[in-house]
Amino acid sequence: MDRNYDAKIALELRLRPEQVAATVRLLDDGATVPFISRYRKEATGNLDEVAVSNIRDRVGQLRELDKRRASVLQSIQEQGKLTEELKSKIIAAETLAVLEDIYLPYRPKRRTRATVAKEKGLEPLAKMIFEQRGIDPEAEAVRFVSAEKGVESTEEALSGARDIIAEWVNEDAKARAQLRKLFYEKGIMTSRVIRGKEEEGNKYKDYFQWEELAKNAPSHRILAVRRGEKEKFLMVRILPPEEDAVAILESCFVTSHNADSRQVQTAVHDSYKRLLSLSLETEIRLELKKKADQDAIKVFDRNLRELLMAPPLGQVPVMAIDPGIRTGCKVVCLDSQGKLAANDTIYLSQSEGAREEAARTVANLCKRFAVNVIAVGNGTASRETEAFIRSIGLPKEVQTVVVNESGASIYSASDVAREEFPDYDVTVRGAVSIGRRLMDPLAELVKIDPKSIGVGQYQHDVDQNLLKQSLDDVVISCVNRVGVEVNTASRQLLTYVSGLGPGRAQAIIDFRHNKGPFVSREQIREVPGLGPKAFEQAAGFLRILGGSNPLDASAVHPESYPIVHRIADDLGCSIKDILLKEALRKKIDLKKYVTDTVGLPTLMDIQNELAKPGRDPRPPFQIFSFKEGIETMEDLSPGMTLPGVVTNVTAFGAFVDIGVHQDGLVHISQLSDRYVKDPQEAVKVHQKVTVRILEVDMKRRRIALSMRKSG
Repeated sequence: MDRNYDAKIALELRLRPEQVAATVRLLDDGATVPFISRYRKEATGNLDEVAVSNIRDRVGQLRELDKRRASVLQSIQEQGKLTEELKSKIIAAETLAVLEDIYLPYRPKRRTRATVAKEKGLEPLAKMIFEQRGIDPEAEAVRFVSAEKGVESTEEALSGARDIIAEWVNEDAKARAQLRKLFYEKGIMTSRVIRGKEEEGNKYKDYFQWEELAKNAPSHRILAVRRGEKEKFLMVRILPPEEDAVAILESCFVTSHNADSRQVQTAVHDSYKRLLSLSLETEIRLELKKKADQDAIKVFDRNLRELLMAPPLGQVPVMAIDPGIRTGCKVVCLDSQGKLAANDTIYLSQSEGAREEAARTVANLCKRFAVNVIAVGNGTASRETEAFIRSIGLPKEVQTVVVNESGASIYSASDVAREEFPDYDVTVRGAVSIGRRLMDPLAELVKIDPKSIGVGQYQHDVDQNLLKQSLDDVVISCVNRVGVEVNTASRQLLTYVSGLGPGRAQAIIDFRHNKGPFVSREQIREVPGLGPKAFEQAAGFLRILGGSNPLDASAVHPESYPIVHRIADDLGCSIKDILLKEALRKKIDLKKYVTDTVGLPTLMDIQNELAKPGRDPRPPFQIFSFKEGIETMEDLSPGMTLPGVVTNVTAFGAFVDIGVHQDGLVHISQLSDRYVKDPQEAVKVHQKVTVRILEVDMKRRRIALSMRKSG
């Protein structure tokens, strides 16, 4: 049952139905989000990656709903209870919650108190009472007393009848809908410390006696109390005022003021306390968790994007140092392509002689491999190592940069690292990763599980499948936005290229290993297993530098090469001339090249590429240094102003590395002199900032920072 949802999705996302329809057709045909947003602008009406991804996700949700709808219809049909009216209700259900409410009375269920009562023949009594026509319930109940059926008294008969009524109340779709709205509007989330766990669970002290309107609770607080509950330090509930809930149910089911109405009223109260409140609390908890997950993942997404799109140093020889005290500092030299050229170990803390030997080693390696930039990992002994490098009298052109090494240890112990460097230990691999991360953060970080990079918030508490899909989307977006040099890219980087994946990425690696570098994009068609569709999706994002066709180094898709040739012919010059001469590009009249399938959006993209072919969208690299002499928390004092680098942005503020091995927190209230609703409005991961020390808590290893200019 796959219905056409173009109009519905268009209304929800504020798009035109034809935009949605075209996007869904392209997605169903195997096109990727980067390809659609970059090379099918005419078809989609110029939709960007965010819009295309939203359409993809929403149509996926609606199709999953349709699968469940079909399953429900089949189940009720097999029970012989599917009427036309019921079928219409099921088909009209627009959410999973509504669909499940309709299905609830027909869902196969375990034995309940109501089931037992029905087996005892008490359903007719329940129906008489539920109609509330003024019968005498006790007098009627006498007829249902039966030792044979296990009904020993009138009270047992009435109790069983109430159990059946309570289940009817619980399964009433309209009543559930009204209560659901109450839970969402007035549900209070409370957490209390479990008695005896006060000391052990001290990190959750803020939530020992906490309550907040659930719909207003921010994601980080929801995830925090859920974690505290999971670790058995907190007891968490989400309930609206009970009197409001009972009043709704009584208005739905208590229709008179007689004796049988009082029985119904008792059943209604029981239904709420025993069935409905628990069911709807579970439902709202899941919904709040889902929303909190989405909010947390959005934060993770934005942080990861900023990190992946951080400025690359570029293709220059680099020395990288992974600092260490007991085992020494691992030093590696990388050539301009990031290949390991040499490695050594230096010791800075054992003796003056060892330090002098270390200085000679570093100086000799810098000279031997023409190193002008030294990358120092920001782990233990980072500042001491940085200070040492600056003190040994290297030439002025040799600059030192501290590099965030989060995840480098994960990479160094991974299968990927073992494949790349089978003859070296983890310390060498870690140092290589630090150096490559400076040269090209994107190319190196794709080798690491994004969850290990350290820019998330409660990443282990959120839906792991949703997190993986979302982070993969970010990596794919960044890789394809930058473009990939097909002759030098790693298998991991190629894997994220539109239309490729692990198998085709490896096939490209094997092809260039066996037959040498690719000389043209056209040659990529010869890779085994890479058919016409995969080539279409990937070609525009793969670059070939120095090839026979200058367009192969640009983001111009091969399908558009004929247009560029026509432009060159009309100008009476070569394509290379157009790339080199702005005067020629200014003569291009794009309107002359508009066709039924190629419009101005694509032609403008082509013109921009001709001006700056293969331009890297990442900002230029800038050297950053921490303040000299500030190396540990003991060196800090309130009022001090320091340079820093934003390492993580959360819903409540930003963490900043100021070079003391412990990131400080700039609370959201301290990010700016103006009001900040979302920290992402004020700062980004990897941004260079100036902060002021507010407080240093040595006992809890916490540093409070401010970016406000006043106060």
